[in-house]
Amino acid sequence: MTGTVTRFVGPVLEWNAFVGQCQGASHAHRLEWLQVIGEVFGHETIPLVTRDQSGALTGILPLVRLRTALFGHYLVSVPFLNYGGPLGSPDAVQALAAEAVRLGRSASARLTELRSLVEQPVDLPVSHRKITVVLDLPSSADALLQGLPAKVRSQVRRPQKEGVTVRFGLDQVAPFYRVFARHMRDLGTPVLPRRFFQAMADRFGDDAWFGVAWLGEEPVAGGAGVRWLGESEIIWASSLRAHGRIAPNMLLYWAAIERAIAEGCTRFNFGRCSPGSGTHRFKQQWGGRDVPLWWYYDSPRGAVATPSPDGGGFGLAVKVWQRLPVPVATALGPFIVRGIP
Repeated sequence: MTGTVTRFVGPVLEWNAFVGQCQGASHAHRLEWLQVIGEVFGHETIPLVTRDQSGALTGILPLVRLRTALFGHYLVSVPFLNYGGPLGSPDAVQALAAEAVRLGRSASARLTELRSLVEQPVDLPVSHRKITVVLDLPSSADALLQGLPAKVRSQVRRPQKEGVTVRFGLDQVAPFYRVFARHMRDLGTPVLPRRFFQAMADRFGDDAWFGVAWLGEEPVAGGAGVRWLGESEIIWASSLRAHGRIAPNMLLYWAAIERAIAEGCTRFNFGRCSPGSGTHRFKQQWGGRDVPLWWYYDSPRGAVATPSPDGGGFGLAVKVWQRLPVPVATALGPFIVRGIP
């Protein structure tokens, strides 16, 4: 019956094919992400589904249980990513959300969070503390470039004049991570393990995009993301402060946009940010539109968000982390970040 929620047992193709038909679907709903998270972090993954009387899927919910001594117990769909939440018919969505709440409360989770891209027919409080910025792509990169503000075009050309080039491919995982790890240390934030990105490359293949801006033989900016359903999203991006003067990140983003257009994508997603932040303003300059995120939550303890280094109470920890040698921060970071969804 449609209202009966069970754990998914079946081929990845069945799950992903259903996701591709649903409003509000995103790459974060792909079953491969649960495989990556379970493999790399050892978290319990809970792929919930509803089916009709014929056995056909009517709804899905990729859910992960995070339980760490440092940060506590959370149920999130999907941790480390921007989207998730239930997909399917209204009845299925309601049943799946209710089951997620039941699982969270029965195990005394601090918070159950369903990160939806769209509004859902569920009776839960919602947070709009995060948004994403999406750029609708024309058929021609030249047309898009000419429509950008003069300042943006100048910032794209500057690193080119300095000799910066951009390379894409699964062979760019290592140089991307080299830049990413240093950047995260500079921000005072624990870094995801390199194994996470390698598993992402292994599971998603050509749909996983890794791009690196090179200045000679030195990687100076990098981005990682996923292409799916006509959209390319850069989820993680970073650049080295030492080369900020020549803005290699601007060329990196432009190269990713060019590639998305060349491969037939109709949307470029700059990823999530906090409204009004510096990151938000950086993304807006490309001419994209703000898309509010619908993060539904339930917490008997009154929690309204998962842990974040950006939140209050972490100021001293951030300052200490910024002083660590990069190799030390890179080694310690994965043990901490596994509990920060």
